[in-house]
Amino acid sequence: MAKVLYVKANPKNNEESRTFRISEHFINEYKKAHPEDEIIELDLYKENIHFLSKEEINTIMSKDKSNLKDHPVLKYTYQFAEADKYVIATPMWNLSIPAILKAYFDYITVTDITFKYTENGAVGLLKNKKAVVIMTTGGEYLTPPFDQWDFASKYVTTMFKFFGVEDVSLIAAQRLDIIGEDVEKRVSDAMKEAEQLAKQF
Repeated sequence: MAKVLYVKANPKNNEESRTFRISEHFINEYKKAHPEDEIIELDLYKENIHFLSKEEINTIMSKDKSNLKDHPVLKYTYQFAEADKYVIATPMWNLSIPAILKAYFDYITVTDITFKYTENGAVGLLKNKKAVVIMTTGGEYLTPPFDQWDFASKYVTTMFKFFGVEDVSLIAAQRLDIIGEDVEKRVSDAMKEAEQLAKQF
């Protein structure tokens, strides 16, 4: 049985969010294909996610963290490390990710839990795991000429690889705010892509 961590980074609900329409479809199809797996839903806006304080930084950088699994910040780090698969659902906001998702990555980027330092630099500790990033964008930023402006999918996928998660897929519905665009078709196409990926994820 695999443990899937489903991270949601949007203050809108499932009906209002185009991102969640796609990610919820992915999760529902995944459940059909993998009924024995455990899905852990983590809605960041319903959690007490905040910017790290000086005291919290000192704690997560301490040498011995083994007795801190219930710490308000480190509990998220251990939860992330213990998962087998990851689903992150996020819109692109202002060319990047919502600040709360960046704050969450600050929570889970902890030495000796998700990565470690060696004589050759940082090495990810979460090997042989996989992730899917489900993202929506108002414009078209994943293909030239504006792909250089994409600080959203690049950041999230890079962080996964920093943790050692090499198998990272991206499902993106783009151009959702372009005047004259068939938005429903673009969302529907992304949902079809999600459905196919869910079966083999």
